[in-house]
Amino acid sequence: MKKNKLVALLTALLAGCAVGPDYERPAIELPADYGIAEAERAEAKIPADWWRLYQDETLNRLVESGLERNTDLKVAVARIEEAEAVLREARSVFLPEIDISGGAERGRSRNPGSSATSVRNTFTLTAGTAFELDFWGRLRRAHEAARAQYLATQYARDVVGLTLASAIAQTYFAARSLQAQTDVATENLRVAEESLDIARKRFEAGLISELDVNQAESARAAASAQLKELQRQCDVTLHQLGQLTGILDLKLEPGDVRKLPSPPLPPAGLPASLLERRPDVRQAEMELASANAAIGVARATQFPTISLTGSYGRQSSQLAELFNSGNRIWSIGIDLFGPILDWGRYAARTDQAIARQKQAAALYQQAAETAFREVRDALVNVAWTADAEADLNARVSAARNSLKLARLRYESGYSSFLEVLDAQRTLNEAELELVRNRQAYLSYTVDLMKALGGGWSAEHYPPTHSAAPAATEQQPAQ
Repeated sequence: MKKNKLVALLTALLAGCAVGPDYERPAIELPADYGIAEAERAEAKIPADWWRLYQDETLNRLVESGLERNTDLKVAVARIEEAEAVLREARSVFLPEIDISGGAERGRSRNPGSSATSVRNTFTLTAGTAFELDFWGRLRRAHEAARAQYLATQYARDVVGLTLASAIAQTYFAARSLQAQTDVATENLRVAEESLDIARKRFEAGLISELDVNQAESARAAASAQLKELQRQCDVTLHQLGQLTGILDLKLEPGDVRKLPSPPLPPAGLPASLLERRPDVRQAEMELASANAAIGVARATQFPTISLTGSYGRQSSQLAELFNSGNRIWSIGIDLFGPILDWGRYAARTDQAIARQKQAAALYQQAAETAFREVRDALVNVAWTADAEADLNARVSAARNSLKLARLRYESGYSSFLEVLDAQRTLNEAELELVRNRQAYLSYTVDLMKALGGGWSAEHYPPTHSAAPAATEQQPAQ
């Protein structure tokens, strides 16, 4: 058994291979489709600036401002710079480091066999180097891990950008929705005040009791409170939108979410393509590749480190004679350093690296499965909210007619004021629900674009893995 291990070790040494497993993308089995009739089996083509599909210049400016000013994005960019510096450090170890050292000493020593002493000065100036021979691939695996981590930070930046653009769009739709709801509540308050005025006049004429006036006053107060609450929510939403976009004093002109056009939605595409289209999935894969390379780094520490050393310089007892030709000194050698008895310390570190790789593999699978679920959820949400809009429009129309008839019946003395209040409350609820459904539909379309990758593409990135399983209908394509 020991002989076989030695042969394998010598083979790896002669072949220049690195210890530890080579990275291969795990096979993630996803269903062949999303199970939604409306989802087309085609590649989804989403423009990089997908928010322009909503044809709203205000939204365009807000998203562009956020991508330029948002602090989360600045943090992500700084992390890329940090990872790039780590990668440059990992790359630099393949070249020998050259150091310079100098010294001046003065000492006294006793001559053997006598009581005489001598005082001697020593001046030295040397340049030296120590270069590790990467027999086991520790440096190569460390470079591989740093490179994968660098790519992971780039993908993380793209995730932040995509999430930020989506959050700005959805918060903008929420602000427009609250503006529309405020308009509905303002009209509801106007109607309530008009009803209160009618009730007071009829009471003064002796046609109704004071109960109707009290009911009308209660309805007017409720409508006023509802309007104030919607105005509060609108202000808070604008504050949130201002933080996302980096415009803390943001003000929005009046608008209505119901007037925003429906964007052309892309086909959902094949589930396996999510593994290539979504930056969060690619980030999880690169973190897996980095953890995989870390196994090789940990395993290489179980073997001896072999380094070439050398130095060249000058040494003299007189500073003025330091650079004379006869005072040259030099050395060259080879160092071997490695554990003999470590009580399993380095093997335990390798096991830790293997465990972290397993965690990263599970997180990669989780990211892929989450992406699949998010597309399915978005497709369902878009379809049902779109279908509900026709019903809600019909409800608003019927409620408006009911209120008109209820007021005519009340003014003619055929019904009580409760019938008017009930019709007025029904219309108010129907109009608010219609506005909220429209906001939900637009937000779900943003969810769909985000779930499909939001126009993101990995084409400008270098290849991320050297080997991967063959693609099948339920397996990620290369």
